[in-house]
Amino acid sequence: MAAAQGRLSDGAGGMDEAKGTEEEARHKGSHNGSNGSGGGNGSTAPPAFTAAVEALRAARLRPQIEVEATRAPQRLAPHAYALEAAVVDGDEDLADGRLVLLHDPAGHDAWHGTFRLVTLVRAELEPEMAADPLLPEVCWSWLTGALQARGLTYGEPSGTVTRASSHYFGGLSARPSASQIEIRASWTPREGLGGVPDTAAHLSSWCDLLAQVAGLPPAAPGDASVVTLPQRRGPQSR
Repeated sequence: MAAAQGRLSDGAGGMDEAKGTEEEARHKGSHNGSNGSGGGNGSTAPPAFTAAVEALRAARLRPQIEVEATRAPQRLAPHAYALEAAVVDGDEDLADGRLVLLHDPAGHDAWHGTFRLVTLVRAELEPEMAADPLLPEVCWSWLTGALQARGLTYGEPSGTVTRASSHYFGGLSARPSASQIEIRASWTPREGLGGVPDTAAHLSSWCDLLAQVAGLPPAAPGDASVVTLPQRRGPQSR
């Protein structure tokens, strides 16, 4: 799976540019992080975080989307868990992305909560779509619309939509021009019973966004399959 490998950072309530990751790491140097798929020092994760991660692992998603656990970024929060996904059509990846669940039991002023979801989504674009001046606004509305369509309550949304084009010259001139859209975003999910957000529903909404960016039609009722995530190291504290 050729999932997104872009670096994620969650600054004052939103997605920063990639260079912000190292600045954030230095700023939080004394803030011990934890990585749901990346290991730690073996300390027990808070029950709310463990429950949120288990809900992600048990989520039912449409079969065109391949999801697996990956190493979570360090030092963004005391506890973190990450997933990467790709929208697959035959042998072709139509879109890919990464979703990170952050948790700070003490709360975070910028988040206005104890959990935060951070995402990176990327897809290739058709030339006519890439030329649409309203494309960034439309892509952002796909994100908020996917959350609203499942009745999810969230706060402090923040992010960027970047459109990039590549044109080839000289020895590469035979290659057709290519365009790509990239959505970086973060939001605070509403916490439910026991302080646990409905992470499975947020994951499903995120997959709806991936499917829409990839150009897939809306999923038909019952068009889902159980996603079994690789059983790597579970949520731990560093």
